[in-house]
Amino acid sequence: MGVVAIEELRRHLAGGRVLAGLDLGDKTIGVAVSDRGLSFAHPRPVIMRKKFSLDAAALLAALEKENVGAAVIGLPVNMDGSEGPRAQKSRAFVRNMAPLSALPFAFWDERLSTVAAERTLIEMDFSRRKRAQKIDSAAAAFILQGVLDRLQAIGSDEPQFPSSSP
Repeated sequence: MGVVAIEELRRHLAGGRVLAGLDLGDKTIGVAVSDRGLSFAHPRPVIMRKKFSLDAAALLAALEKENVGAAVIGLPVNMDGSEGPRAQKSRAFVRNMAPLSALPFAFWDERLSTVAAERTLIEMDFSRRKRAQKIDSAAAAFILQGVLDRLQAIGSDEPQFPSSSP
């Protein structure tokens, strides 16, 4: 399907489908999925990267198993707001994924998501080795939680009409 705006994600999640968050690294793809209520992000095991065709097949299988209706990709924007080579790699990944899947993809500014995820893992007293194994999925969960919070805010901005009761 290609790229959609964050505000369009809800309409792709009918039938109990959930939202996925992805953190693309050079060696791994961090994965997280939402609950059906779109309130909480849950980290899943990372996908070890090999070559694009294998990465895509593993990712699509994982997303199908989780009943994902749309995916959000962390976009590594520079601190000044510009996009460098890593952001271009993320955009290229989505361009290459689009013909392989009907899933819509959205981008989310992931500035400092890995830093925040690492701080959280440190606070949880994970060893350096354990943090290295979990950081990409924790970053994916951090990205996804930002999107879920945004979707909740969008939902609360909609006008509320009183219900008519007898």
